[in-house]
Amino acid sequence: MPRPVLIIQHVTHEGPGLLSDLLEKYSIPSLIVDLSRGEPYPDPRHYSAVITLGGPQSANDLNEVMRNELSTIEIILQENIPYLGICLGMQTLVKAAKGEVTTCSTKETGFFGPDGIPFTVDLTLQGIEDSLFNDLGKRLRVFQLHGETVALHNGISLLATGKFCKNQVVRVSNRAYGIQSHFELTPQLLLSWLSIDNDLRIMDHAQLIETFHDIHVDYKHTGTTILKNFLHVAEII
Repeated sequence: MPRPVLIIQHVTHEGPGLLSDLLEKYSIPSLIVDLSRGEPYPDPRHYSAVITLGGPQSANDLNEVMRNELSTIEIILQENIPYLGICLGMQTLVKAAKGEVTTCSTKETGFFGPDGIPFTVDLTLQGIEDSLFNDLGKRLRVFQLHGETVALHNGISLLATGKFCKNQVVRVSNRAYGIQSHFELTPQLLLSWLSIDNDLRIMDHAQLIETFHDIHVDYKHTGTTILKNFLHVAEII
């Protein structure tokens, strides 16, 4: 049996979503650590991979919790521990890798951009060739929920781009990935976020639920495939 996967939560309501089903399917042990509850970040060297979820915090925060998280991700990169960061987890990866986290010129929220066109990400040439996107197309539908984005330096590979916030999926070293959007989304997560997240609370809930219902089969396939591909990269399955 492999060492457990470490799952880092920044806030309780942003859980692992589709990842939970995948870990159960393959009988992969895991430990969930909720930083918002004051739980300490364990030594990542005791785990087969680290998956960091989203949250309302900023990678630019100066508090002790965020400083500790960034220094721990530096260890993850130094030790070549497989890492997957989602939303804030992507931004903390880039920050720890000496990139920048900045305010989005256009905040991305929900399934549609301000122009009414669905949010998508387009794989770059590096993304098309990367194992994270095996068995997927070059353009993927996404759900967004973020007000910050990242600026990259030469040591960070860009794997997918978006229309408003360009840098959507990145890779640092060989096995550390960051994804800005929420491929882990499930109907249960969406419903909980609608009542909690300030940006989603003011949107048309019926339209958000209907849209996700319409695309859910394809969206679940995409998210599950990406997460499964990451577990392959991490040599867990």
